[in-house]
Amino acid sequence: MIPLLEFEFFRNALIAGILASVACGIMGTYVVVRKMSYISGGISHAAFGGIGLGYFLGFDPILGAILFSLSSAMGIGYIGMRGSRSIDTLIGALWASGMALGVLLIAWTPGYAPDLFSYLFGNILLVPFQDLILMGALILLIVGSILLWYNEFQAISFDDEYATICNLPVQILQLYLLSLVALTVVMLIRVVGVILVIALLTIPGAISRLFTSHLYTMMLGAIVIGALCTLAGMAASYTINAPSGATIILIAALAYGGAIGIDRIRSGSQGKVR
Repeated sequence: MIPLLEFEFFRNALIAGILASVACGIMGTYVVVRKMSYISGGISHAAFGGIGLGYFLGFDPILGAILFSLSSAMGIGYIGMRGSRSIDTLIGALWASGMALGVLLIAWTPGYAPDLFSYLFGNILLVPFQDLILMGALILLIVGSILLWYNEFQAISFDDEYATICNLPVQILQLYLLSLVALTVVMLIRVVGVILVIALLTIPGAISRLFTSHLYTMMLGAIVIGALCTLAGMAASYTINAPSGATIILIAALAYGGAIGIDRIRSGSQGKVR
């Protein structure tokens, strides 16, 4: 794979993989801790409606994805804060309707959508330099937000009631956190696609959580795991001539299965010692 470094598209892919791993490690940890995997899936699939709108109206589909993902995140967050019992139904409806709307709009768009497959399943090798700039800006926003409000985000992640007692703006923080998750989802669409994005957003954080209970070490571990899975997936896809997005997810899934096995062995040995 070393000779491929001569090509700009491969260098862009490596940078995109590292940036995506940082975003996944940080935001994915919050998704895992707050059990927002289903919400993240709803946001990612709703974003496909924005991609379809971009094709239909002739503007950048990623901008449409940002619009739809943020709107979905705000809607889910607002209804969830009101204690609605139908939140799962709403997420399921957004999940399905976003995909359906995207399919319809693309079907009504004259001509052929050449890179539609990459939006669905991802192709890290097609990430242009302009997208790297946007990804870098998002990383700065995410890291800056965590540095400023780490304690506040930690409080609402583990105990909403305690955060409320401490007079923290819980609802505002929750909506802002969902907005960052939505933007991270859009970033990952280029890497693994709409359909697979939930896996890359949750698996590294889930693996890291098996071995640490501290939020910041969980984030660092998830970043490293995400980067290793992404690089290993790229290498494997090059070796076996397979789609990069799907290969990255399979590598991550195998790593998760191995981590669960290690955790069970460790738990069993500790039980015997006791």
